[in-house]
Amino acid sequence: KILLILGFLSTLAVIALIAVAVTQNKPLPKNIKYGIVLDAGSSHTNLYVYEWPAEKENDTGVVQQVEVCKVEGPGISGYSHATEKAGPSLAQCLRQAEEVIPLQQHQETPVYLGATAGMRLLSLENKSAADKVLSSVEKTLRSAPFNFQGARIISGQEEGAYGWITINYLLGNFKQSGWTKLLHSLKSISETSGALDLGGASTQITFVPDGLSSESPENLLYFRLYGKDYLVYTHSFLCYGKDQALQQKLAGDLQASTSTSSLLDPCFHQGYQRTVNISDLFKNPCTSAKKKQFPFSQLHIQGEGNYQKCRRNIQKLFNKTNCPYSSCSFNGIYLPPLQGDFGAFSAFYFVMNFLNLTSEQSPIALDKVTSAIESFCARPWHEVKTAYYQIKEKYLSEYCFSGAYILSLLENGYEFTEKNWQRIHFLGKIGSSDAGWTLGYMLNLTNMIPAEEPAVPPLSHGSYVGLMVLCSLVLVSVLLFAWLLYHKPKCLQKGIV
Repeated sequence: KILLILGFLSTLAVIALIAVAVTQNKPLPKNIKYGIVLDAGSSHTNLYVYEWPAEKENDTGVVQQVEVCKVEGPGISGYSHATEKAGPSLAQCLRQAEEVIPLQQHQETPVYLGATAGMRLLSLENKSAADKVLSSVEKTLRSAPFNFQGARIISGQEEGAYGWITINYLLGNFKQSGWTKLLHSLKSISETSGALDLGGASTQITFVPDGLSSESPENLLYFRLYGKDYLVYTHSFLCYGKDQALQQKLAGDLQASTSTSSLLDPCFHQGYQRTVNISDLFKNPCTSAKKKQFPFSQLHIQGEGNYQKCRRNIQKLFNKTNCPYSSCSFNGIYLPPLQGDFGAFSAFYFVMNFLNLTSEQSPIALDKVTSAIESFCARPWHEVKTAYYQIKEKYLSEYCFSGAYILSLLENGYEFTEKNWQRIHFLGKIGSSDAGWTLGYMLNLTNMIPAEEPAVPPLSHGSYVGLMVLCSLVLVSVLLFAWLLYHKPKCLQKGIV
């Protein structure tokens, strides 16, 4: 009987030990939330899927990109003459998002669309068409199985600010863990990276200036991220994205030329030809002020491939004559002294990457960047076309202009010099996430999503340790008692005899 009882107790103790250990240490359910942001740019739309743990850290969600889908066709502003087609163009990417996000979470997944400078221009040019485009987009997004949260045109300030949040989040400038947290706490709050964003229709510059200034308060924004406050300078230049800058340059060149329908353009390769409709050149708000009557309906452009002349033409776009503040970028817009490192993304990255000028080891010196772009512009068109046959002709033909424009914008517009040029880092992706405004937008929006209690083990750490010790003591006691029964000391055996 005693043996049976001992065997039963020892078995019970072993089972209890195993059961408590397995229950306590089984993997906790992944409490993951998802969100979708569509970046409706001037030339195309991208859909991004983000995920984050339901519980938050320091009141800001921890968000990462898990999927990107490029929508086929033009940006939504390109549907101004067929507004009903804008929404359906997004359908394929929405289906892709359905496959990435678990079915049971579709209804709770928020979807947002932010339209940028292309739609800002369309809204100025034709408010009715812009409203119809947004209505078509909203209809499609509402019909998707997700939780539609809004489709709107975001301001240039928002675009700049959210781009700044994105790159600083991805570079770890807001939140650190472990031993790096101590190092981070020793850094000045101003040690964030500035953001330089270049799209097709607008460009943004955003950074934390050194010291407070009461000048131009409309260019200052306040953010609270990961328990810290940030005062950020940001400005967006509508019409100064690379596509609209080219339109502005061509309109200015045409105005300055003698009344001839042929234009020799130093910003295109020698041997390249393009024909442009005059009505298309002056149809949007960026160029409409330069419009005048011409005795011809088309402009015939011939490339000249002269970088220095191209730069001189581009510099006319930046009005540096009037500055009502202590310092300005161009067109009389306040710009505090440049501070810290800058991450340059979107078209800044795509153009410079094409030209092999985005070295990650150490930034390439300004004089080498200039000579590389000058050499590229000097190559004849037939040679360039053969070397890059896989790239669409429209994009390939504009890399010379875009490279020269980027240098003009950074040097003449924002006054980067040989000295601080190497503080510019051209960024495509940081980790697995694209550099751009959408992740910053999502980070901001997750603050509106209620945090849930994190999944916790069934027992507290103290209770778990106590139970394990108790079960172990019972098992050891039972085994010790059994050993004593079978191995009685000789003195006890003689006593019994």
